Amino acid sequence: MSSSTQDLIPHLDLGSTFGALFIGVITAAVLFGFTNLQAFVYFQTHGDTGRTFYKLVVIWLWILDALHQALIVHCVYYYLVINYANIGALTEVVWSFKLQIIIDVFVVYGVHSLYAYRIWIVTKGRSRALPITVGILMILGLGVGITLMWAIYQCHVITDLIKIEWSTYMTLGTITFFDVIIASSLCYILATSRTGFSSTDSLITKLMCYTINTGCLTSICSMTVMITCAVMPKNFIFLSIEFLLAKLYVNSFLALMNAPHYLQPNADTINSSEFRMRYSTYRPELHFIVSQDEELQASRKNMIKHPDDEMVHLPVQRSTEVMNPFSSV
Repeated sequence: MSSSTQDLIPHLDLGSTFGALFIGVITAAVLFGFTNLQAFVYFQTHGDTGRTFYKLVVIWLWILDALHQALIVHCVYYYLVINYANIGALTEVVWSFKLQIIIDVFVVYGVHSLYAYRIWIVTKGRSRALPITVGILMILGLGVGITLMWAIYQCHVITDLIKIEWSTYMTLGTITFFDVIIASSLCYILATSRTGFSSTDSLITKLMCYTINTGCLTSICSMTVMITCAVMPKNFIFLSIEFLLAKLYVNSFLALMNAPHYLQPNADTINSSEFRMRYSTYRPELHFIVSQDEELQASRKNMIKHPDDEMVHLPVQRSTEVMNPFSSV
């Protein structure tokens, strides 16, 4: 047994170390249930219409999330069941813990890459400066993730994790910065896509709220890990929160993929009612109670306001084009 292990054992508090990991695994399992629900909703709503690429993306994210869940379960099972009452084994870093960090990196940077791809799609026909900038930052940030993967495999006992705190802060700070950049970019693109129609602008506002909320959720989780690691480096509370990070990223992206499904039915109802109120043409057979003079006057007013029915479809078509880049259809 190494000297660092001997120093750690007398100060080992199972409640704030492996007990915290156990709670983290349970919470992560709940979030994995939400991942299953999000994937189910996506395939139910896009089974016949969604692109193959996005279907493969959803499957890929689900597989990574399931693998991450299996690894953290094995990690806690190894410490609390296989090595029950074996205090010496509790100070070792098991292989599944190291591998789940690798999966974390793949999930986080994979989701960020998908967001960057969405930005590229939405800016079609506009200046490409914004998506190119985001892409360059993504490539540079990938080096930070590779550094973390290298650092975690240099750890053999729990006390070695304290020595690589710098890589933890650097990685979490980088992905938090990316969250802010991506959320700001998407909100800017959505804000400049307003059409002037209340229903369409309402949908855009809701999508902006989705984007901000999901970005804030992952950013808050990353900052919480950094804060708890800095304040309480000798327990595993920060690691239990880190278990949730990959789940939140997967769910945030799937929620944005499913957002048009939740919002579009209401939008269709609003658009159709607004269309009828603003652009309806006069139909005499629908107004039996109205007198002929009133009917003729109403008909003239409608013809003066909207003489060409083809002009009416332009705003509605534009509303659909705004929404399409954020759906996978």
